[in-house]
Amino acid sequence: MLAIDLRGKRALVAGVADDAGYGFAIAKALAEAGASICLGTWPPALGIFQTMLERGKLDRSLALSDGSKLAFERIYPFDADFDTAADIPSEVLDSKRYRELGDVSIAGLADRLAADFGSQCLDIVVHSLANAPEVKKPLLETSRRGYLAAVGTSAYSFASMLGRLGPMLRPGASLLAISYLAAERVVPGYGGGMSSAKAALESDMRTLAFEAGRKWGVRVNAISAGPLASRAANAIGDIQKMIDHCLAASPIPRAVTAADVGNAAAFLSSPLAAGITATILHVDEGYHAMGVSGTS
Repeated sequence: MLAIDLRGKRALVAGVADDAGYGFAIAKALAEAGASICLGTWPPALGIFQTMLERGKLDRSLALSDGSKLAFERIYPFDADFDTAADIPSEVLDSKRYRELGDVSIAGLADRLAADFGSQCLDIVVHSLANAPEVKKPLLETSRRGYLAAVGTSAYSFASMLGRLGPMLRPGASLLAISYLAAERVVPGYGGGMSSAKAALESDMRTLAFEAGRKWGVRVNAISAGPLASRAANAIGDIQKMIDHCLAASPIPRAVTAADVGNAAAFLSSPLAAGITATILHVDEGYHAMGVSGTS
């Protein structure tokens, strides 16, 4: 039987703060295949997430198919807005949710991983990060600050992470970013510069696949996932409207699930996908292929 086997592999999934989104589903799928999992979690959400784990609130979601429970090797405080500790403003460092956490930057994450596991310790890196402070605003009303914030957190952070984590990758490593169809087509309501950020993320993915492939021999891909009513997606506004439209228009009239994306990520991260890089895999029931609605 041909199976996905990630035993002995270590994955870092950045952007997990609950059990409802794609990042968590990817972490769980990688664990089902045998990988050990580290998380990078946004500091303002870290305390709540850790409390939920400690109190068993997520035990049902953590259950694996073999009867065991998903356990994380490490959960690191991580803010992808900052490349180094020097970039973190003093008012952020002194705030309640940051002051005890130390260096939460991208470089700080790399340093923590190296201290915990050694200089070459990663096989899989997943970028499941997106944020736009003005996501509910149409692009015509988005400020320069809001636009650049969306691109910085949602796109540039992937390049910055790869630049700092690249030397820590083992041979044959896989990197994966989570994108959305708004990178290619108009999705009304997906505002604040987020569509531009996803377009930049996909373009950067291709360039990084070339540069990192030549430099370290690693693969870089993206999944363009269908809409999901995660807690983070609810910030967009009427996410259910997007889901319903996708459901009605797709070749397979079924809403995409987090598990669908998690399984695709496990495949792309495995040796079975050794020949795949610089590729965007759509996991959206074929919605991306439609020119008009599939309804009569």
